[in-house]
Amino acid sequence: MTLTVRAITSDQHRAWVATRPSVSFLQLPEWGRVKVGWRSESLGWFRGSRLVGAGLVLYRPVPKLPQRSLAYLPEGPDIDWLGSEHPDLQLADWLTPLAQHCRSRGAFQAKIGPPVALRRWDAETVKAALAARAESPAAPDRLSAVTPDWTSEPALRMVRQLRALGWTQEPSGGAGFGDVQPRYVFQLPLADRTLDDVFAGFNQLWRRNIRKAEKSGVVVTPGDRADLAAFHPVYVETAARDHFTPRSLPYFEGMWDALNSQGQRLHLYLAHHDGHLAAATLMVVVGDHAWYSYGASTTADRDVRPSNALQWRMISDAHALGCRTYDLRGIADTLDPAHHLQGLIQFKVSTGGYAQEYAGEWDLTLRALWARGFRAYQSRKG
Repeated sequence: MTLTVRAITSDQHRAWVATRPSVSFLQLPEWGRVKVGWRSESLGWFRGSRLVGAGLVLYRPVPKLPQRSLAYLPEGPDIDWLGSEHPDLQLADWLTPLAQHCRSRGAFQAKIGPPVALRRWDAETVKAALAARAESPAAPDRLSAVTPDWTSEPALRMVRQLRALGWTQEPSGGAGFGDVQPRYVFQLPLADRTLDDVFAGFNQLWRRNIRKAEKSGVVVTPGDRADLAAFHPVYVETAARDHFTPRSLPYFEGMWDALNSQGQRLHLYLAHHDGHLAAATLMVVVGDHAWYSYGASTTADRDVRPSNALQWRMISDAHALGCRTYDLRGIADTLDPAHHLQGLIQFKVSTGGYAQEYAGEWDLTLRALWARGFRAYQSRKG
């Protein structure tokens, strides 16, 4: 029996998500409300009358030509990518009707992000690779060149199938950030571990910094929507210090309203020291997965380690909520100590988790002339 893809209601989509251990928060029907300038649509994969998969597609219209768009499913869709639930179906059975549906909606290109892990490197392996590179320029300068501790053969087969079906992938870039969403992430496993186990897995510096924050009087409390106004100036300060373009306060307010419209998924944490805000973070929880989403800190309060205190509170709360994974999100592929993004992996590896490589984002051209024109427009835009 072939699969069909058609639009479903937000309620149908939510009901599907409720049956899953977790899906990416970027695949929630509510996420479409966050992305101003995009049209959103919930899609369902049907086997006869039975819903067997779902996803959120975002349509980015071509400027002044809204009948044509890029169709993007960030970290999705939520389908049986590896054939574990429907072994009689092939990947083409899932993706061909998706491409046909997107084309019928006027899309010239489809972009997907299979939420499928390819490889993992344990913290000790990453630390050893970082130390080796620091000692010798002949050592691997990228994590992807280091032998992994775990590899998924089914996921590698899926990648080969994607290529055979005509899907293509951009190079990962100089540090592994070639995709819109991160291809490399750092995750901390929480399942079947006590908080004492998790704390003991941190390196000595992390444990010391958490204790230092407590002794210095750093107080971490949950925030509400109104506290986003206090978070935002610290976030803007962080953006200036770390050289990235900050999002606006209305963006975060919209994110709060959307993700918390069906129960609280977005959590704000505030770390105060000596009566003022020293740092703040945002965490998203869907099912048994928690994501560290945004962080902000003042330069003046770095010595009292509010960021470590915030991480420990978020990890503790994720554990209390029954999450199996605490996701620290993106890291760079680089091991080069001279690279400005190498500090990301240095900070996150100290939790004792693992680095993970996802399959990344893949594109399928649906209308070649339009796709070439859009790429030319994007290159001129920079």
